[in-house]
Amino acid sequence: MPPVSAAGPSAAGAPQATAGTDGTAGVPGDGGLHDRWGRVATDLRVSLTDRCNLRCTYCMPAEGLPWAPDETVLTDAEVVRLVRVAVERLGVREVRFTGGEPLLRRGLEGIVAATSALRTPDGAPVGTALTTNGLGLDKRAAALAAAGLDRVNVSLDSLDAARFAAITRRDRLPDVLAGLRAAEAAGLGPVKVNAVLVRGVNEDEAVPLLTWALEHGYHLRFIEQMPLGPHGSWSREDLVSAREILDALTATFDLVDAPAGERGAAPAETWTVRGHPGATVGVIGSVTRPFCGACDRTRLTADGQVRSCLFAREEHDLRALLRGGADDEALAQAWRAAMLGKKPGHGIDDVGFLQPARTMSAIGG
Repeated sequence: MPPVSAAGPSAAGAPQATAGTDGTAGVPGDGGLHDRWGRVATDLRVSLTDRCNLRCTYCMPAEGLPWAPDETVLTDAEVVRLVRVAVERLGVREVRFTGGEPLLRRGLEGIVAATSALRTPDGAPVGTALTTNGLGLDKRAAALAAAGLDRVNVSLDSLDAARFAAITRRDRLPDVLAGLRAAEAAGLGPVKVNAVLVRGVNEDEAVPLLTWALEHGYHLRFIEQMPLGPHGSWSREDLVSAREILDALTATFDLVDAPAGERGAAPAETWTVRGHPGATVGVIGSVTRPFCGACDRTRLTADGQVRSCLFAREEHDLRALLRGGADDEALAQAWRAAMLGKKPGHGIDDVGFLQPARTMSAIGG
């Protein structure tokens, strides 16, 4: 087996500053979502709600968080309009709906249908995806597929019912597994499963999770725990690193590196599993193997704020412009300006790093 690289990807290093899209520094152009470092955002993450029906220990406190007032959350029509601006004017080609838990959004199927009907300026369809905890997916997977959803990622950190209940503070493992089966049956594949390993909690489940995923044809992605939970709750000592995960997997499985250049801007480093045709496993080393240099994402929160990075401490208000009567080009120009200021990296290892004021559930995964 070729050796599994211990170093991060070549794109992980901080990008070098470049001129603006119109040849000047610091001035948004009239094209896509460029930043000063030469990156272009074509992948939009849309949070549809900050609410969630689980209480994962690394994400929020047991009592939950203060939810955004209903009047501050974008309406279905407002979400669709901003997505349309992003696709038709700003070069976005992929849209992923997140939360909180996006299945709590009653109008989800309509939003997906409107998004899947969009076309880029060159006539290409928009890729649509959903990240969910899987609760209720068994009842909605078929309708979402009919609305045009292409694929789904389901979060699952343990296959042990008692451990799952301890992590999520809800005894709902059978419901998640039912959601996964429904997604596969609806054709939302390849179905991906996202798992976060935490030291002292479930770090021994790397091999069991991959074994199970291979049996069911799911594509497993391990994600390093990030400092986006309740403030003061994250500790690097609790982090199970990408290197540790890979060491555990390669002790049991024969992993083969993906061809050079295949990763592109995808956050996961992926390997095929020898002896399992078509099977892949990935590791998203957001903390120890950052991929900031190749980042192609822009983010829209449920209350209409643009975020240039998951770890950004600044937001740019599109909701106020939208509700104030701004036309599509004014919205697009504000979005361009927001992305132009994107920093070269998330800075988790910087001495002055400060966790964002919002937690993951409010930002959108």
